[in-house]
Amino acid sequence: MRPSGRSVRQLRDIRLEPGFAKYAEGSCMARFGHTQVLCTATIEEKVPLFLKKSGTGWITAEYGMLPRSTQTRTDREAARGKQTGRTQEIQRLIGRSLRAVIDLKELGERQIKIDCDVIQADGGTRTTAITGAYVALHQALQGMVQKDLLKQLPLIDQVAAVSCGLYEGRPVLDLDYAEDSTAEADANFVLTGRGGIVEIQATAEQTPFHESDFHALLELAREGVDSLIKLQRKALGI
Repeated sequence: MRPSGRSVRQLRDIRLEPGFAKYAEGSCMARFGHTQVLCTATIEEKVPLFLKKSGTGWITAEYGMLPRSTQTRTDREAARGKQTGRTQEIQRLIGRSLRAVIDLKELGERQIKIDCDVIQADGGTRTTAITGAYVALHQALQGMVQKDLLKQLPLIDQVAAVSCGLYEGRPVLDLDYAEDSTAEADANFVLTGRGGIVEIQATAEQTPFHESDFHALLELAREGVDSLIKLQRKALGI
């Protein structure tokens, strides 16, 4: 039995609340169980210097954890004077995941900045962030269409993410902290609505795991992402 009492194929209680932030062009409060991440999208009518006069847009992301999002207080990275390697890795992952499902040429010379702030962490903050960030991005783009800044949505697919792992020898879906901290192996899967693979991060925490285990985790991840894609669509009313 999993600590949460869920079945091996069961997601946590997932809630995606678009339009959560009053001032952002797009936003979503994403909740995977007790993990809560506020995702906002900000549109800028400019691009980084390396894309200037290219006719191509850009999507970038920033990620951070509030000091008491975890069981003990963690100093703000701004107070330390630099971001951790983990923070940099996660925000690059979020940016890559969103860029994989948008036609940047159709976006034009605009940059959309995604901010993902972890309010509460109970495992899977990066997967929660990616899933919520897509909702925020979609909402921001839809607003541009409504204002005739874009002829149509430049999205070519949806994207969502979920974790899977080997817990007490069994593949399980959507790890919370109790499982993630003791799992024999854990993996994060970023997949598209059409089944494409954007990124997979998999690690053996104890002994190496077998290829058959990896395929079992991938199968679970596909089921989980299919459910998340439907929840994104429901939240967006599409």
